[in-house]
Amino acid sequence: MILNVKTGFKKIIIEIICLLYILLFVYAAMNKSLDFEKFQVQLAQSPLLSAFAQWVSWTVLIVEFSLVFFLLFPKTRIKALYTGFCLMVMFTAYIFIMLNYSSFLPCSCGGILEKMSWQQHLLFNIFFVMIGGIALWLNHSLIQERNNKWKLFYSFQLFLGLLVSTVIVIVLFLSSEQIMHRQNPFIRRYPHQPVTLKHTIDLKYNSYYFAGSGDGNVYFGNSTVPLYLLSIDSHLQQKKIRVKIDRDTFSFKSLRIRVQPPYFYILDGRSPAIFKGKTTAWGGKLQNTKLPYFNIAVPIDSNAFAFRGIHKTSSTNILGIFESGKESKIKLAPSLLQKQIDGVFDTDGMLHYSAEMKRIVYIYTYRNEYIVADKDGILDYRGNTIDTVSQAQIKVAYLKNKTEQTIARPALGVNADSSICGHLLFVHSNVPGRFEKKKIWEQASVIDVYDLNRKIYLFSFHIYDIDKRKIRNFIVTPTYVYALIDTKLVMYQLNDKLKNELKNVSKKSL
Repeated sequence: MILNVKTGFKKIIIEIICLLYILLFVYAAMNKSLDFEKFQVQLAQSPLLSAFAQWVSWTVLIVEFSLVFFLLFPKTRIKALYTGFCLMVMFTAYIFIMLNYSSFLPCSCGGILEKMSWQQHLLFNIFFVMIGGIALWLNHSLIQERNNKWKLFYSFQLFLGLLVSTVIVIVLFLSSEQIMHRQNPFIRRYPHQPVTLKHTIDLKYNSYYFAGSGDGNVYFGNSTVPLYLLSIDSHLQQKKIRVKIDRDTFSFKSLRIRVQPPYFYILDGRSPAIFKGKTTAWGGKLQNTKLPYFNIAVPIDSNAFAFRGIHKTSSTNILGIFESGKESKIKLAPSLLQKQIDGVFDTDGMLHYSAEMKRIVYIYTYRNEYIVADKDGILDYRGNTIDTVSQAQIKVAYLKNKTEQTIARPALGVNADSSICGHLLFVHSNVPGRFEKKKIWEQASVIDVYDLNRKIYLFSFHIYDIDKRKIRNFIVTPTYVYALIDTKLVMYQLNDKLKNELKNVSKKSL
């Protein structure tokens, strides 16, 4: 009689636990299926499952519905419970890894479960793992009452399920990290608030461009008033600066000002001419050296510049370095830019110099590639942005007996703008990734972040439109991301996630 009571009690406990598992999986599976697109997007943000989001999302949904079905029938109930137990172990291992080894914490749940913190969710999952294990052990004990020789086998089976489930999650995590950082399948990661909007300032004009930053200020040139600068400090104090040159008259053709304290430079590659002065006096002196013609130039130091110009014989874009002073030098690096179509439009891009890394960085506009070279123009490596556009998608038309060329149809601009801060490359991308909603792209611009030392993609963040206008230019400093949107200047403060990445300097850059 006592034995029968014990047996009946064990069966009731098993039935109750199976019912709890049914309720859990019905609720979880229904929430996922009702907004399956959101579920896929959230999995794509997971550092653990990013690379496998598509097939994992379908697998989890199918398995959860299948478990509910098989838990309903006595003949399949225990096998389904064992599978559910292993699935809950995997979910628990997933959350543990996310809490302890992940750089950010997205959510891939729905309904009430989404309201839980990650710590609460971990405890919730541990509870279901425990009761699942209890139910399986009680079922094994019922069998053991009939056949005691199976006791060791069932203990091993329970342990094996726990071990294998945990190992699977660890392998997925390690594999996903490798794929996302080194072989990215065009899935972006959006950590929680790497930047926070702090201020918006109306500059009144849309002719401003970023001239540089330093000493706590950001500087703006103005294309309609070429020799005037505007500086704004961290307290939002504005100051207008009139730049003077040591010439009464000078025929500028394509003037741009670059500020890199303690110096500033007036650059005109079509004249060509460079004026240099100190930011304490704002008086520019013409550098009397033989300069190459250029369309982009960035200072390397007070006397050296990286530039992009047109090759005399091939009429294609070429990168080079020139040094001013008593012995001016021009050194071309013809192998850095690689022609795909015409060598001009297909090699168009943005030129930067990282003082921290002592490296020249060039990023193509129409393809997913950037170039890192040393101060002498010697190639370090070629890297790729995470989009898949490796071939420039442009068509060139030739005019005036092929003496002029232009783009014949709208081209896909892959990388709209970029900025360098330390060893981090920030890229304003024009190409949506997998699992990204069109609505977000209609409301914001995406900035992708790359670590040039480790040669990896890190994560992305949004800069939101103002009055349906998108960013046209941006610059990153160690404390802020500044973006120009029509006449507005928006300031996003860097949060700990980005600040820590900026501090993470490898030995190579020291």
